[in-house]
Amino acid sequence: MLRFANTEFLWGLLAIPLLLFIFLRVNWWKRKAIASLGNKEVVMQLMPQVSFSRPWIKFIFFMLAYALVIIGIADPQLGSKTEEVKRKGADLMILLDVSNSMLAQDLAPNRLENAKRALSQLIDKLHDDRIGIVVFAGQAYVQLPVTTDYAAAKLFLNTINTEMVPTQGTAIGAAINLGMQSFDFKNGTGKSMIIITDGENHEDDAVEAAKAALARNVTVNVVGVGSEEGAPVPIYQGGKQVGFHNDSTGHPVVSKLDETMGKEIAAAGSGVYVRANNANSGLNIVMDQIAKVQRKMTDTKQFKDFEDRFQFFLGIAFVLLLAEFFISIRKNMRLSKIKLFEVKNT
Repeated sequence: MLRFANTEFLWGLLAIPLLLFIFLRVNWWKRKAIASLGNKEVVMQLMPQVSFSRPWIKFIFFMLAYALVIIGIADPQLGSKTEEVKRKGADLMILLDVSNSMLAQDLAPNRLENAKRALSQLIDKLHDDRIGIVVFAGQAYVQLPVTTDYAAAKLFLNTINTEMVPTQGTAIGAAINLGMQSFDFKNGTGKSMIIITDGENHEDDAVEAAKAALARNVTVNVVGVGSEEGAPVPIYQGGKQVGFHNDSTGHPVVSKLDETMGKEIAAAGSGVYVRANNANSGLNIVMDQIAKVQRKMTDTKQFKDFEDRFQFFLGIAFVLLLAEFFISIRKNMRLSKIKLFEVKNT
């Protein structure tokens, strides 16, 4: 299995088309300048050392070396072997509200970022449980299928924002139903859901969805984020706050935590309801509840003993750069006079 330890450096490969464009423009400008001097054959006889092919060779060597350096810095790694690992865990589905009201700042820095930070800490504590992520607002989408790849889970978690679901609202029932569809009920492991939401303006029958989930032995827990006093919902443009959402009278829209709804859903799903605050996310209480669900021993294959391979790429890049350095952009007049395959008339 191939992976990169520093994937962010691979963005440097996007510079290759730009460098190619610049090289072509410079090459075109040189040819145009030479053509402006007069007849091309006469001009070339006056400049016998000028070569059009050597700059191309140097550029190709340089670009190959550049690409290899970028790949080398990204540190490609190969998994040298796989092993079967025995895991005894449960399946956990996170349902995360990404509606605009989750940007309210009654939790620091805002409700959504506070929840993401708590979930990241939760993932760090997982060992044998599998985790999946569903995001929802007016609609629900699977952000991450159920997996034991905790590194991938944190990566997908970091990309979550309020713009990924275009339809506004709080369709908790749809999120529960989608989470149920994402579970593998054939493996026999215990299953549970954690809904993280401010609960405002929910549009469907989330209580009935929670009851349906419980009928299939899936407990539904709810973490309420926000405050009863509420907070205005900010508007962002280009990553900067430019104001707040206003109602029809011109007053700021204040988003308040709907604890009643959260408690009803948790009760219907035989789970617990916890209210998060700046000091405590409430997830520890929820995980204590989830620890009671049935766990089953499963076999999973995973790669281990990853070995770095960056040295091969950097070594080849060094050779190419060395070769590029010693290639002159001008013709060698002594070598050009040697014609090994010239046929002499006798």
